[in-house]
Amino acid sequence: MYLSYFQFNNEPFALTPNTAFFCDLPAHRDALSLLLATLETGEGFIKIIGEVGVGKTLVCRQLLNQLPKEQYQTCYLPNPSVSPDELKAMFLAELKGKKALKKTDQMQQINSALLDYAKAKKTVVLLIDEAQALSDECLELLRLFSNLETESKKLLQIVLFAQPELDWRLNQHHFRQLSQRITTSYKINPLTKEGVARYLSSRLVCAGHQHGQIFQKRALDMLYKKSQGVPRVINILAHKALLLAYAGSSAEVDRKMVEQAVLDSQDVVRTVLYYRNKPSKVHFLFWSMPLVCAIAVMMAWEIYHIWLLR
Repeated sequence: MYLSYFQFNNEPFALTPNTAFFCDLPAHRDALSLLLATLETGEGFIKIIGEVGVGKTLVCRQLLNQLPKEQYQTCYLPNPSVSPDELKAMFLAELKGKKALKKTDQMQQINSALLDYAKAKKTVVLLIDEAQALSDECLELLRLFSNLETESKKLLQIVLFAQPELDWRLNQHHFRQLSQRITTSYKINPLTKEGVARYLSSRLVCAGHQHGQIFQKRALDMLYKKSQGVPRVINILAHKALLLAYAGSSAEVDRKMVEQAVLDSQDVVRTVLYYRNKPSKVHFLFWSMPLVCAIAVMMAWEIYHIWLLR
């Protein structure tokens, strides 16, 4: 396609979370630094929150790459839409390389494996991506996991990567015990306008481009406006814009190409704009009050007329 045309070694805007393309942006860098520092202190629960497409999985995989293997035993669960028994089996398989023989002794085997790692002076870290998909029962199971400890330290540290829906669930009264155990939280926000330009430049360089800027300034402005700084949406739009530049034998991407990419990605753009600009409950109540008052006055007026007719 356009790889040889722009002299790329790899596709610069693939949607797969590839750590080779990790860009040292403030939000991602701060999240990663916080995770490394918190895990070093031995705190039990960590939560990383971010909207769809802001790079949570990329941060998670970068963390997996950076944790020293001689100091940490990592267990990564990318798909937590499972039952509690399945979650225990998956965790045990990550710990021991095999599943429990009996469901009844899974917790005992997990505790035993964690103690073995503690004796070997290795910290076990359980990383769960898409944690908002965990069932209530699995969230309670994680709380029970966090009870596993010796007299001096926790046997397990848990890192949850999730969409904001997880916060809404944890604010419920019956999750108060679990919420109190999450000692560290961080929210990954979308990129700023300057961050989008830096992100694009970094991805192009990582892909092998060495011949100046491809995206014109007005194209960058349009990308930021329509993506709202969400990296996944930037990748989709930038990829399509590059295809248009290649098809038109252009060495640069201009605003019209980005506009055409946006028209071809209306569902993606509409979704990100909704989530970024959706009104809060307070705003909804504020703007709905005049309508509610008007309806109340009309109803009172009708009741008054009916009473007069009687």
